[in-house]
Amino acid sequence: MKPLTRIDDNFSSSPQIDVDDLAEIQAAGFKTVICNRPDDEDGGAHADHALLESTARTLGLEFFYLPVVPGQINDSHVSQFKTAIETLPGPVLGYCKLGMRAKTLYQRARPAS
Repeated sequence: MKPLTRIDDNFSSSPQIDVDDLAEIQAAGFKTVICNRPDDEDGGAHADHALLESTARTLGLEFFYLPVVPGQINDSHVSQFKTAIETLPGPVLGYCKLGMRAKTLYQRARPAS
């Protein structure tokens, strides 16, 4: 499994995952995976979200696709992300190329404490 950045008890972020990582993600206790990487980013050299989603669901994981172009996070993305983390079971693993978009979306979507 890729190195994870644990943000809190409900959310961690990760760089790009592969199909082979999903069993370890499930075994680590995650219930939902959120993909923030567009399929065509970097020419689509990484695993397509549909393949990851299909495999994740086979393993009993929820999967949510919210592609965000680097540097272009907007209020709509934040709102959709917030709805996902509030309605899908946790803990949640969010990923993108390096994990930064997922982390930023989570930080912007959670209520200020």
